Amino acid sequence: MPAREHRDGFATRAVHAGGEPDTLTGAVSPPIYQTSTYAQLGVGRPRGGYEYARTQNPTRERLERAVADLEGGTFGIAFGSGSAATATLAELAEPGERVVVGDDVYGGTYRFFEQVARRRGIDARYVDLAAGEAGVLASALDERTRLVWFETPSNPLLKVTDIAAVARAAHAHVGARGEAPVVVVDNTFASPALQRPLTLGADVVFHSATKYLAGHSDTVLGVVVTSRDDLAGRLRFLQNAMGAVPGPQDCFLALRGLRTLALRAERHAANALAVARFLAGRDDVAWLRYPGLADGRFAHPQAVLASAQMAAGGGMVSFVPAAGGRHARTARDRAIAVCESTRLFTLAESLGGVESLIELPAVMTHASVAASPLEVPEALIRLSVGIEDAVDLVADLAAALDGA
Repeated sequence: MPAREHRDGFATRAVHAGGEPDTLTGAVSPPIYQTSTYAQLGVGRPRGGYEYARTQNPTRERLERAVADLEGGTFGIAFGSGSAATATLAELAEPGERVVVGDDVYGGTYRFFEQVARRRGIDARYVDLAAGEAGVLASALDERTRLVWFETPSNPLLKVTDIAAVARAAHAHVGARGEAPVVVVDNTFASPALQRPLTLGADVVFHSATKYLAGHSDTVLGVVVTSRDDLAGRLRFLQNAMGAVPGPQDCFLALRGLRTLALRAERHAANALAVARFLAGRDDVAWLRYPGLADGRFAHPQAVLASAQMAAGGGMVSFVPAAGGRHARTARDRAIAVCESTRLFTLAESLGGVESLIELPAVMTHASVAASPLEVPEALIRLSVGIEDAVDLVADLAAALDGA
């Protein structure tokens, strides 16, 4: 009998997917095709189908192929940013149709649905999908529902939603156009190194590839992956028609980042768990969420689900300091003091880079949800835990908390 075909592991694919040596020269680091157009063999006879770089670019195609492979999907479509991916995916819904959205999402996603999509007749309804996922979703679905859209873990409260349960509930429903709603999962916080939503039943997975995929805080980029021909065809059309494509240099940087994704994801998660355990042991921490924390007073409420759905808890930690401290400050003032006094954690928006970042979502990444049902606690601190030595990161936070 023929030998069973060997399937390379994730770390191997992260190094090699999309990174095949250049066919012309054998260059191990593939070239950047920094071009806007291509010479054609004759009128209407492009070389290899390449006509114009908004439509096709070899460097972008490598990235799209690589992320699709890592997510276990068939088609990858890259965009100029995660927000561009969001806007394009929202085009799958028509005026008069509904999108059911998880009630904890990136502030820019909420801003888009409320200030852009709603103005063209797309109705967004926000639901806590992490609370009794299938049952809560079933009550929110109606005959107008076109998309079911959520993050897991979510930003910034780190809610964990059962992807398979939501997919089953959504696909059993008859929504807009007499079809089952399309299940869209933002996998930015986990990355395919830790979680692959398509294998759990999602129709579409997407990323702000700016974050863990690229991993070095030096590019802005988005990627969508699906295995459905119909969705891929529509998204590819929209990618070209709307023109929100990334440049080849950005695609190259993301491809370079993918090669170390498996190693980085392991270190991010190990460091984040160490930070979460440290914070959980402090009396001056009032609230803490980390998907990999399974015991103690701050055990994550979906820790069991997280361990089943994710390979590790990821690199994001959110917490609220207690009021008081050496200066008898409010929780919000202590949070600001902590954010402004760390040495290794840089006060900055974004996440997923090799360096650790700290921010106050209420006035930074999530300012757009202020005074809305999605408003986040004013004293919430969000950490993107990097790949430095864990002992140094813990010492940095200890000094900041002690001084606040």
